[in-house]
Amino acid sequence: MGSRFFPTQEGHHLRMKRHMDMGIIKRQEIDTSETPTWLIQGDQAWQLTAATLVAMQSVPGLVCMYAGIVKKKWAINSAFMAFYAFAAVLICWTVWAYKMAFGTQWGSFPLLGVPGPVISMDWELRASTLPAANVTENYNQATMVYFQFVFAAITVVLIAGSLLGRMNFLAWMVFVPLWLTFSYTVGAFSVWGGGFLYTLGVIDYSGGYVIHVSSGTAGFVAAYWLGISFPFSSSFSSFFFETYTNRFILGPRTQRDRDTFYPNNLLVVLVGAGILWVGWNGNFSCF
Repeated sequence: MGSRFFPTQEGHHLRMKRHMDMGIIKRQEIDTSETPTWLIQGDQAWQLTAATLVAMQSVPGLVCMYAGIVKKKWAINSAFMAFYAFAAVLICWTVWAYKMAFGTQWGSFPLLGVPGPVISMDWELRASTLPAANVTENYNQATMVYFQFVFAAITVVLIAGSLLGRMNFLAWMVFVPLWLTFSYTVGAFSVWGGGFLYTLGVIDYSGGYVIHVSSGTAGFVAAYWLGISFPFSSSFSSFFFETYTNRFILGPRTQRDRDTFYPNNLLVVLVGAGILWVGWNGNFSCF
């Protein structure tokens, strides 16, 4: 049953025919292409909705949470660490990283896919497939690329939480594409893309291994190494590591920072935490 704003399909065709007869539109302007048989519009709509909920966990969710939970002097740096990670991952993902995680297997050992761009319109409008896993989805490749991008992005953003107040922004700019390329893509391909863990029957429904274990481990290791002192007896070694830490990382927080590490804005923290919480509706419901 249709209405003025939501007409039936029959009413839509009648209105189009009337407009053609009146000369309002030309027949050549009407797209007569049919929906592909493999496309289920409801599946595609929900994938995009769920992916957007997850994207909002990173921007603005974790951007706000990180900015508010640290001391005021680190607020901008912390917010931009999350914001930059989200943006940089998008570029890397579309230029080479997506196919490394979900493309054709690279070499004989099932650890990575062959890197390559996913920016061709013809390729993006095809039915989504995971060639190494021999899986086909009921939505197009563009949806799959975006869907997997938001999970790759939030994984790197989660690592940033371990490095707030510890890392120089320029060092973070270098770290993000390197870690995405050499760590995240290996885990994603191995578990989801048809790699060796996939063939062993390992199932990761909502990113427990690919996202949370990898980001948690990376964050723990990074916080440890950026927070230690370097007990080297060699004067050259001491000079090198002191210069390195002063220029590229903030190093261990000072005792004063540890004693008075108060959030600079709890309201912003709650806003970010709320967005993060609601975003889980997309995370748990999309797999």
